[in-house]
Amino acid sequence: MIDPFCHEVLEDPLPMHAALRDAGPVVHLDRYDVYAMARYEQVHAALTDWQGFQSAAGVGLSNFRAEKPWRPPSLLLEADPPRHDAPRVVLSKILGPRALRKLREAWFADAEELVEKALADSEFDAVTALAEAFPLRVFPDAVGIPKAGREHLLPYGDHAFNAFGPANDLVEKGQPRVAELSGWVDSVCARDVLDGEGFGAQIWAAADHGDITHEQAPLVVRSLLTAGVDTTVHGLAAVLYAFATHPEQWDRLREQPGTLARVAFDEAVRWESPVQTFFRTATTDMSVGGVTIPDGKKILMFLAAANRDPRRWADPDAFDLSRDPSGHVGFGMGIHQCAGQHVARLEAEALLTALAARVERFELAGPVRRHHNNTLRAWGSLPMRVYRTGGAAG
Repeated sequence: MIDPFCHEVLEDPLPMHAALRDAGPVVHLDRYDVYAMARYEQVHAALTDWQGFQSAAGVGLSNFRAEKPWRPPSLLLEADPPRHDAPRVVLSKILGPRALRKLREAWFADAEELVEKALADSEFDAVTALAEAFPLRVFPDAVGIPKAGREHLLPYGDHAFNAFGPANDLVEKGQPRVAELSGWVDSVCARDVLDGEGFGAQIWAAADHGDITHEQAPLVVRSLLTAGVDTTVHGLAAVLYAFATHPEQWDRLREQPGTLARVAFDEAVRWESPVQTFFRTATTDMSVGGVTIPDGKKILMFLAAANRDPRRWADPDAFDLSRDPSGHVGFGMGIHQCAGQHVARLEAEALLTALAARVERFELAGPVRRHHNNTLRAWGSLPMRVYRTGGAAG
């Protein structure tokens, strides 16, 4: 009986993904009584059909029609129109490419400083030294939360993404700290705690303007903190791992960093899919691929499997910067696609540009270690050896 959340699959999900794609457009998973989609066509269609496949009943295994969520539902991920619309418009404006231009210079400078610090040693763990360090350096400042307590962000996000899955050992390990972590997150979403210039303050200003309600404002800030760190961390780790194992692609990036840095990040998101799965719930009896999905049943969409579907992608298992990865579903698709994807791309562009100017080659310096999470394709450790431009290590 297939269990997508067992440790064996979380360690290496690719064989299961291939088996699900081969089994058909929709596969019933008896263990959890859910309907799985692993092919690109069906996953893309379900993501964009919010009327037939709702998010408001939760994007995890729990069904909010019958179960009370452990935290306030996200107004971005776990709401549908019309409740979803106003918060989405506000956040899309605050996190859009035009608004982010003002952060570009500072983030590129921060990336250069961080990379120089990491390169003081010829060997380091790329997860802690770069993939975690950079988002934790720039994103909380951009939101405007206090520096005290930021060490809670990753444990909170890890539990939040684990909780989208079943109540297994991964969820159990996070339970003792739920009250502490949730309480801290709630506290830093308050207006009087947030810095006056950051994303959080802009969200509260939108409430003053009547674009959203004052009750919605802290929930929108909370959505940023829930989904804005871990996903970027593991996306950055994925692209660093890709370049360590595909040196010819790193050579290509170094030749055209201004053109290829964002392409590389999106290709890594397609190739590794930091967000592996999301759920939807059928709003009526739905027929997909000859299979009837009953009203109220959960649909488990394998974003990662869709992103390597050979029906959509040529040579899908290759990490290739000549590919146009823009159709990937790693950030979702449709009205619920990731509102912070432009933030993640800017972070990646800054970090990769700083590395391209200084590093001739990456290579793995020891055994890598996965971090298991019910939703995320995560790295625990990436020992890396780097050779600086000019040929010297470190």
